[in-house]
This record gives sequence, C-alpha cells and structure tokens, in this order.
Amino acid sequence: MNITCGTDIIEIGRIRQSMESHEENFKKNIFTQNEVKYCESHKLQKYQHYAARFAAKEAIFKALSKRLDSELVWTDFEVINLESGKPEVVLNCTIPEIESIDISLSHCKDYAIATVIVLFKE
Repeated sequence: MNITCGTDIIEIGRIRQSMESHEENFKKNIFTQNEVKYCESHKLQKYQHYAARFAAKEAIFKALSKRLDSELVWTDFEVINLESGKPEVVLNCTIPEIESIDISLSHCKDYAIATVIVLFKE
C-alpha cells in the first residue's frame, strides 16, 4: 500500500484580504463554480469556508507532489460536502494512480486547516 499525506493551515484573514483585493480572479483561478456557490451560501462565514477549501487544495497538492509529474491547476480538485456534511474530494482531471482520497477540514474564527490522505494503486 502506498499512502501520502498533506496538511495545510491558513489564516482566514489572508484569504479574505486576497478575495477583497482580487475577488473575481481569485475565485475563478482557485475555486470551482460549485465551491463558490457553497461558500457564498454561508454569508457571514463564507471566508471560513473559502479558507478551508483553499487549505484543502494546498494539502492535496502536497500529498500528490512527489508522485505526479503532470501539471495540475487549482480547479482540478473540488471539495464538496456529502449530505452528512462530510467533505469529499472530487477530481476534475484523470489521475489513474489514485485509488482514493480522504479529507478532513476544520475552521475557527481565525484559521482553517485541511488534512488529506491519498491512497495510490500498487
């Protein structure tokens, strides 16, 4: 079994500042339409959700970086929530080496964190 891990923590204020300075480009380059819709639906806490998804994407890149030679972009990954509320990673690209990806997100007033575990096929 071949497993990799990635973790990232981000200050929510940094994401808010980036979005307020470069909102449309930042959203378009980093997040999918589904992610924007989900985050925007949380009105007062939207920056916490954007930050958690940003951390998730950083964690995914970290978990994949040593295994893949191809260039990936931010929107190649999408973080959705199942009906139960559990986050899940959806790949918008083909990476046949991946068997499964597990993700955990958390956020508070000032920080968001994500941990990703990737199981690769043997």
